[in-house]
Amino acid sequence: MKNTETMLRDIETEIRYTRDLIGKDAFDPRVMAAMAEVPRHEFVPALERTCAYANGPLPIGHGQTISQPYIVALMTDLLGCGPHARVLEVGTGSGYQAAVLSRVVDRVYSIEIVPELARDAAKRLARLGYENVTTRLGDGYNGWPEEAPFDGILVTAAAPAVPPALVEQLREEARLVIPVGVPYGHQELMVVEKETNGSVTTNPVLGVAFVPLTRTPSSADSG
Repeated sequence: MKNTETMLRDIETEIRYTRDLIGKDAFDPRVMAAMAEVPRHEFVPALERTCAYANGPLPIGHGQTISQPYIVALMTDLLGCGPHARVLEVGTGSGYQAAVLSRVVDRVYSIEIVPELARDAAKRLARLGYENVTTRLGDGYNGWPEEAPFDGILVTAAAPAVPPALVEQLREEARLVIPVGVPYGHQELMVVEKETNGSVTTNPVLGVAFVPLTRTPSSADSG
């Protein structure tokens, strides 16, 4: 059974393999410290715990997954947020990505559309002491306007296009990290950055495979 140390070595190996795509040879030490600190086995189902620290995604029920450690670290690093940042996460899932973010930034706001996952993640994060994470049940396409603007936004499921509401809720000089593409088809991890004049630049990083970002029926019907 792999442990935290081997997981960190696997992440470092992946960085070497992908450095030409991601444009760096190492992640922020604060990100790697967060990956070392958060107990990944607490965020996976009991039957998957022997694989908790393997460098791959794992099922968490309801058709959702916990992302592989390298991708969690990469997306956190790409946000480029400092310790005083307020970050929105779309897709709480098991709560693992939110827990990692909570050790890098000041405040995390996380939205989950699946009621059972939202409930269980909230209980798990509270039990493990992640007091700077606030969760809610809702449609992530709409963001969290009451708490906007955010110093970073991270989306943990693939959307066919970048949701306009999320760009609107992004602070100037901040980044949105999101997988974009067709369900179970070609997807690219994208970094969307809002400039000081309000213009937006979008840059692809590397190919990824995420579950689809779902919507509530009423939200999808209204566009």
